[in-house]
Amino acid sequence: MPTIEFVENPIGRAKTIDAEHGGELVDLCDEYLAPIPFSCRSASCATCQIEVLEGGELLEAPGFDERQLLALLGGPPNLRLACQTRVRPGPGRVRIKAAGW
Repeated sequence: MPTIEFVENPIGRAKTIDAEHGGELVDLCDEYLAPIPFSCRSASCATCQIEVLEGGELLEAPGFDERQLLALLGGPPNLRLACQTRVRPGPGRVRIKAAGW
């Protein structure tokens, strides 16, 4: 089962969750009140940018919409959009933080 660790940010919110079956990161954030900001939820605003610090291999590759917005943002290769990211089932740890924190 993948474990997702949301690294602490400046407002002091950190969280670790077990995502038994993987799933859409946006849904996991909603369910467990994870400290990632969201706005549009459709890969158009970039509010939910995250940095993948560890475990990127447990995430599915970015889809077309996410790739397009990430290209416009021009960030580091570990930048993703939480609204578009899907966690694969299986053992391991994913460490992420909201971008810019």
